[in-house]
Amino acid sequence: MMQNNNENFLHSAGIENAPLLECRNLCKSYGAVPVLYNWNITITKGRVVGLLGPNGSGKTTLIKLINGLLTPTSGEVLICGNSPGVESKKVISYLTDKDALDSSMKVVDMINLYNDFFEDFSEVRMYEMLKRLDIHPETKIGTLSKGNREKVRLILTMSREAKLYVLDEPIGGVDPAARDYILDTIIKNYTPESSILLSTHLISDVERILDDVIFVSNGQITLAEAADNIRAQGKSVDQLFRETYRF
Repeated sequence: MMQNNNENFLHSAGIENAPLLECRNLCKSYGAVPVLYNWNITITKGRVVGLLGPNGSGKTTLIKLINGLLTPTSGEVLICGNSPGVESKKVISYLTDKDALDSSMKVVDMINLYNDFFEDFSEVRMYEMLKRLDIHPETKIGTLSKGNREKVRLILTMSREAKLYVLDEPIGGVDPAARDYILDTIIKNYTPESSILLSTHLISDVERILDDVIFVSNGQITLAEAADNIRAQGKSVDQLFRETYRF
């Protein structure tokens, strides 16, 4: 097992580059069962950060804490200096790991819903991406293939002009061709003023878009490092992960 490096932040944050996300000694337990133990993370703007680990390693728990769906047992989470709440929800665009689209609605209904709910939602961006996908806005969501449903969910998320995009397993349920489109969409639709935290266990598929990686296992961070530093050692991120966890 690699030496635990979770005491080191990914990037130090100066005044001119305040962190979008900070986790300080963050712990989460369910009764006597620890799920996250002493997580310290800082993410600044302009980064694509991979939260990488096997299923059950704590990735979704962290994401729920960031989005205020769970509360820490100890430690804290800060988004642009604020605890999860009304202000943080204004700057986070969250893609859940579950498909919650209403099959009875049309795509345009979801667009209108997002436009009413989120001040930073860009209808122009959304319609441009739908056109590239050849998905008509009047299409009923229930008639879409699984891959196209995932694409609609993603572009709804990426059509917000958010500070932090939090994507939980965005490619887990789609075929390889759809994965390529999803990854390209992620890269093309965030700005240098924002960052992306992307959770996945499909490391080889996402490696090409990652600036930084956080390896997690059994509720602990084992490595927080720039992806280029790993590549400079002559290894891919996927190779190092497999060696570390003996996959």
